[in-house]
Amino acid sequence: MQGPAASSTPAPAVSIEGLTVSYGTTAVLWDVSAQLAAGRLSAIVGPNGAGKSTLLAATLGLVPADAGTVRLLGQPIRSGRRQVAFVPQRETVDWDFPITVREVVEMGRFPHRGWLRRLTAADHAAVDHALERAGIAHLAGRQVGALSGGQRQRTFVARALAQQAPILMLDEPFTGIDARTEQDLMAVFRELADAGSAVVAVHHDINAVRRSFDDALLLNLRSISTGPVGEALRDEHLHEAYGAVPGSGGS
Repeated sequence: MQGPAASSTPAPAVSIEGLTVSYGTTAVLWDVSAQLAAGRLSAIVGPNGAGKSTLLAATLGLVPADAGTVRLLGQPIRSGRRQVAFVPQRETVDWDFPITVREVVEMGRFPHRGWLRRLTAADHAAVDHALERAGIAHLAGRQVGALSGGQRQRTFVARALAQQAPILMLDEPFTGIDARTEQDLMAVFRELADAGSAVVAVHHDINAVRRSFDDALLLNLRSISTGPVGEALRDEHLHEAYGAVPGSGGS
């Protein structure tokens, strides 16, 4: 797998300015600003309860914001979110629903065709390519409820790949999967970024982010730091976010 791409200054694919979100009277994000670039692997990191998943949801308009703006490829959320493929946490999916792997991946084509129109030959080709790329073509006829955790994650990544969107957002894509699956998926994400896509993932492993990602947004209700990984994840920033540098043995 390739290492992080060389540093550059591409235009932001995702622009977040002064985003504030609350649940009832409790603020879960406060005045968060960040620019996430096309052609880069960007990680959103921070302690439990920092608002990482909420930030993704607010960026897609899935939860309302109290203040601030989000632009996707220069467009407001309502028009820009069609340019985003989203992979949710596996825990939020009903795995008992009777549907095959291929049928799940075909859903990635619905933004192009709508829910009621038949898929074209080009759509089926995109689905085939996504299944191959995610390494699950041999599972196409399997019920999703019968899959392992890693296979389920590959299925939802394949659905996102089939959408062929210029922005890919993933919420904790590596939780509960084996090292081989993580390595394979990271290789796919790197290929997408090298081809010009913006890949944004919530991640909990600081060392993995340092190894494989280009940029990071360090979050704890507010944005602590953002930018290239080496700068954003400096020890002083991590100490501010976590109260100690993760893995250092500090309290």
